[in-house]
Amino acid sequence: MKKWLVALMLALPSLALAEDTLDTGDTAWMMMSTALVLLMTPAGLALFYGGMTRSKNVLNTYAMVFGAFVVAFVVWIIAGYSIAFGTAESATLQNIIGGFSHVLLDGIKWTDLSGTYPTYVFVAFQGTFAAITVAIAAGSVIERMKFSTWLVFVAVWGVVVYAPVAHMVWGGDGAYLFDAGALDFAGGTVVHMNGGLAGLVLAILVGKRAGYPKSAMKPAMVLLTALGAALLWFGWYGFNAGSAFGANAIAGVALLTTTIATAAAAITWMLAEWFIYKKPTLLGIATGAVAGLVAITPAAGFVSVGGAFIIGIVGTLFAFWGVTALKKKLGYDDSLDAFGIHFLAGLFGALATGLLAVKDNDLLWDGPLKESGDRVGQFMVQVESVVVVGLFTLVGTVIVYYIATALTGGSRVSEDEEVMGLDESIQGERYMNN
Repeated sequence: MKKWLVALMLALPSLALAEDTLDTGDTAWMMMSTALVLLMTPAGLALFYGGMTRSKNVLNTYAMVFGAFVVAFVVWIIAGYSIAFGTAESATLQNIIGGFSHVLLDGIKWTDLSGTYPTYVFVAFQGTFAAITVAIAAGSVIERMKFSTWLVFVAVWGVVVYAPVAHMVWGGDGAYLFDAGALDFAGGTVVHMNGGLAGLVLAILVGKRAGYPKSAMKPAMVLLTALGAALLWFGWYGFNAGSAFGANAIAGVALLTTTIATAAAAITWMLAEWFIYKKPTLLGIATGAVAGLVAITPAAGFVSVGGAFIIGIVGTLFAFWGVTALKKKLGYDDSLDAFGIHFLAGLFGALATGLLAVKDNDLLWDGPLKESGDRVGQFMVQVESVVVVGLFTLVGTVIVYYIATALTGGSRVSEDEEVMGLDESIQGERYMNN
């Protein structure tokens, strides 16, 4: 589709057209999609992570995810939306951020439309994306990071890292990667690479858990993780199909490709475990499903059924390698494998989008593939996008970490608190009273 139409769909208030007309069907779908994506964080991701941590840290893990969601969403309303989707004062600045014209949603009326639905709905929808992105990073540092440091990190990171990345990729005409023609349908770079890499950076800076990797660190309850994965899958229809910005054919394409890739990915992880370790674990099936969801996210509205199968299978193999081999080889302590699942699968999905997108698909955004059928050129744009996002996230996360650490007097809990468990020592609660 043309860039002006995408910009319209993205609801830059300054570009809204007078003839925009409210469509009740699109409005209902976008409100429902927002609710579905919201469900993914304080329910889906929190349960997915909570079940994998040790029983003495389950509530703290849940609190980190839930806390990240509420803090990130408030920050999004205050300044994040303006930075991501506002209009900067200069063209040079517009490449990176959208400016501060809509701080606290200033200048946006409740009657303003984003194409066929209210701009307020678009604000809320995108806010759920901002919230889950930083919550993903929690999975890398649970069981040893101070809750206070984490919340400060969440607040600052949402403004300094997430909002500019969202702007560069999705910010409409004038935004760097958007103008380059980078394809990211629902957040392969913006959400999953961004959150997964932030998690790895935090894991390295905070340091390893006491006893890692020699001590056994068994999940508290795999059933919670499986339930969380199922809720994530359910909510992901809002994530991917909602990114069509209406109840339309694009949403139907995204819904189908999401389902195909996720099912294929779950089977792939199960078979890989069965072949290598002789045990097809429930944890593996659930993890594979999430990896498939991540991998298909940047491509959901752009690829065929065959492309969805390929992305689901290969993307999950990348994640499986990251979780089972790369982490051991490099020795980092990514507690719940946020980097392996989200960054690696998201990276593959982002690159594969350039290779597998249907070139005569009217859903494509303007770029080398759409404009001239140049698949090599499109792939190189995808490479540029993952490199830019990776570097920006890496540097930005390091800076924000040290800011949060300075403001809270250190990032790590004490040795006694870690041994006791963060449920009791930080939250003052117990997951199981026995």
